[in-house]
Amino acid sequence: MTDRPRCEWGNSAPEYVEYHDNEWGVPLHGEAPLFERLTLEAFQSGLSWLIILRKREGFRRAFAGFEPARVAAFGPDDVARLLADTAIVRNRAKIDAAIRNARTIAELDIPLDKLLWSFAPDPAGRPRPAALAEVPAVTRESTAMAKELKRRGFTFVGPTTCYAMMQATGMVDDHIATCWRALP
Repeated sequence: MTDRPRCEWGNSAPEYVEYHDNEWGVPLHGEAPLFERLTLEAFQSGLSWLIILRKREGFRRAFAGFEPARVAAFGPDDVARLLADTAIVRNRAKIDAAIRNARTIAELDIPLDKLLWSFAPDPAGRPRPAALAEVPAVTRESTAMAKELKRRGFTFVGPTTCYAMMQATGMVDDHIATCWRALP
């Protein structure tokens, strides 16, 4: 860990330092990377993000690099394999959701990237939070995103999960004002 000023959570573990400093809040595009973040945020629901970060490479191996077409082809044998894989979080509902979401991506009439980013708020209209307590868990945009994703057939995509994904992919930047990532 360095002596850089960070968002409070970004100093609590080496994995958080790496994630905070190099990924969180950085604009991310591309079908597989966005599918990965959406899937990992769904798996995080009810758990610590640190658990997900520590199992991330296992998730990447288990879910074919998060290539939606490959995951969409998963069948019952793959589900059984995933349920036995200690390198990931073994939750049947979340595994089923990842596969269903991959299949839904294949049926989209617009690219996943364009769909998700259409909900990104104008950064000029959002003041930088002064403290972690000012960072919301849900916003109007994340609620609208969740509603549209569910309408299209996605699962495990509630407003809180969508907002966490928006933060992770730079659709919103919630680095607090004193964080080195927020400083000019």
